[in-house]
Amino acid sequence: MSKHPILRPAVAVLAFAVLAGATFARAEDKKLGWADTAELSYVLTAGNSQTTTLGFKDTLIRTWADALFTLKAGGIRSKATTPRWSAVAPDPNDLTIFEIVDGASEVSAENYYFSAAYDRNVSKAFYWHVGAGWDRNQFAGIDNRYVGEAGVGNVWKDTDHLRFRTTYSATYTAQKETVDNPALKNNFIGARLISDYLQKLGANTTYVNTLVLDENLDETKDWRADMINSVAVSMSRNLALKASLQWLYDNTPSFKEVDLLLSDGSSTGLKVPVELKKLDTIFTTSLVVNF
Repeated sequence: MSKHPILRPAVAVLAFAVLAGATFARAEDKKLGWADTAELSYVLTAGNSQTTTLGFKDTLIRTWADALFTLKAGGIRSKATTPRWSAVAPDPNDLTIFEIVDGASEVSAENYYFSAAYDRNVSKAFYWHVGAGWDRNQFAGIDNRYVGEAGVGNVWKDTDHLRFRTTYSATYTAQKETVDNPALKNNFIGARLISDYLQKLGANTTYVNTLVLDENLDETKDWRADMINSVAVSMSRNLALKASLQWLYDNTPSFKEVDLLLSDGSSTGLKVPVELKKLDTIFTTSLVVNF
């Protein structure tokens, strides 16, 4: 029996994809050349509470008659000042004299990513695919993660109003976690499934769903999912407003070190590893600029 049971269904899916490539075809010609979509979101609160959140995304695409190059980059950074004030009495014998001290700003959320991919048509509905990417999400326990991938895919539908494609790849991952997990390898071979769906809803509204599933073939319980649902409403040819909801799921999450305290709240001077939550949710609203 195969050491990795996921390989059998993966081979079956690949065979089905090759056969399906002869059936599903693109209905309309693509627009060739360069295109870029930039998104920017910013939130600021001041006064009794002070927070700043900055988010950005950029997707650069080069389209040829039989190939597609995609470059993506993005990130989110949030800082908060809490507590806003504290009172400090220099003389413990006179508590009527004190000074107000502002709280320190701390980063409360931060993650970044960068990826590149190249797709080359074998037929109108079947293509081969290569790509590489990097991401950092220290609040989820990942200092650096590099992924290289190669595989094939199907274009099931490609019109002005509906686009749907799926990609199936073998991957190699090299990562460094904030706190090392001895039960898992930092370098491993895996499998990836990508689903891209776009639907035009009327003249000005576009719905997009992107799903990425990653499987660690060395340890099959270690799998991840990244799903983004977004709705964009065009205000003009080049500007749109967009709302996105992203779910990041890790079935075997990373760890972080926390201070070990006694029951009275005093510190022991020791740190212990604690497993992070499996699901992260990110909701953003942004201004989109199309070039």
